[in-house]
Amino acid sequence: MGIWILNGKLLDASGKETTGHVLVENGKIAAITAGQEQPNTTGHEVIEAAGKLVSPGFIDMHVHLREPGFEHKETIASGTRSAARGGYTTIACMPNTKPVIDTVETVKLIQGKAENEGNGVKVLPYGCISRNQLGRELTDFEALKDAGVVAFTDDGVGVQSAQMMKDAMKRAAELGMPIVAHCEDETLVVGAPVSEGTFADKNGLKGIPNESEAIHVGRDILLAEATGVHYHVCHVSTEQSVRLIRLGKQIGVKVTAEVCPHHLLLSEEDIPGMDANWKMNPPLRSKRDVEAVIEALEDGTIDIIVTDHAPHSEEEKAKGMQLAPFGIVGFETAFPLLYTKFVATGKWSLGFLLERMTSKPAEVFGLESGRLQVGSDADLTLVDLETEKEVDPAAFLSKSRNTPFTGWKLKGWPVLTMVGGKIAWTETNE
Repeated sequence: MGIWILNGKLLDASGKETTGHVLVENGKIAAITAGQEQPNTTGHEVIEAAGKLVSPGFIDMHVHLREPGFEHKETIASGTRSAARGGYTTIACMPNTKPVIDTVETVKLIQGKAENEGNGVKVLPYGCISRNQLGRELTDFEALKDAGVVAFTDDGVGVQSAQMMKDAMKRAAELGMPIVAHCEDETLVVGAPVSEGTFADKNGLKGIPNESEAIHVGRDILLAEATGVHYHVCHVSTEQSVRLIRLGKQIGVKVTAEVCPHHLLLSEEDIPGMDANWKMNPPLRSKRDVEAVIEALEDGTIDIIVTDHAPHSEEEKAKGMQLAPFGIVGFETAFPLLYTKFVATGKWSLGFLLERMTSKPAEVFGLESGRLQVGSDADLTLVDLETEKEVDPAAFLSKSRNTPFTGWKLKGWPVLTMVGGKIAWTETNE
């Protein structure tokens, strides 16, 4: 039996909003009809969208599910529930687990867990660049590719050796696979919990300088130019990194980049005190950096939006700004934050935001999802653009609560998520 989604808000090819209906059959989008005229729904299940946005399912190419090894923070089951609630239908999990994702066996473990416990959400594992993420010996790229990894990264740590990164890029280029880089020169960040700036100075903390990120970005763009690899920069946060990525694109290097909602919305001047829920890596930077990454996303220098969903337990975050681990959760607040702060205020079009959370990530990583068109997988998200709610971490479906956005009043909350024609999460069944 197929499903008709009736009276939804759809965006046409020009970005114009229309009322329309979507037919789902056999896990695919079978028809899209615009206008007020109601289709014949006999023999079909009906979902009444009642003017809610019908979007391609969101795609998040940078997440931490913590399993295996850190199940007290998150599991594949809890993380995919949280992702589905946030409207995500495809997510790519980083390899800094325990063990790290540097063998075929670990890839298969994650794939099996995702299939059996992943709430229908598509989970794409990354494979490590180096064994045990130590930066000393490359993993078996060919075997990991054959096992189904989406790209190679040592996210969580930067690859410190330029020779190791160049070797990795050469091998990845031969296989037609991307290298995805956490850019951080470790010699500049030891013992620093926040960015250099007013907050660090006020509280007597060592600061993480912008150049710790940008040095690796510049180095890697040169290496990508030499090797021809598709090079993707994780969680861009600085004006200097933006400048280098923009130059790389201008001279024809195949470089793409991502940014997180918190780096678009918050600066280090917003940190209210020594609350570790405001501690993330890269850290919150200056207002100038925030303006730079917003401009870079708008002009295409930065290609996509990711959450860097990084759950930690309350006990870990309670250790304070200096000792607590870096990271915040992101699945359940990403779209409402960005819709409320950029679309509802008229700074961005709805189509612009959706593109950077759906079709553009699919394009960058060669995925078939992310599009609302006949024949595509029925990976869909229904969003209520009108109802305002407060961010309440106690209600998160993630196992963790570490967010700086508690109490923010937002619109744009997903109410139903469908993957392959099957409902992965719906507000009415919570």
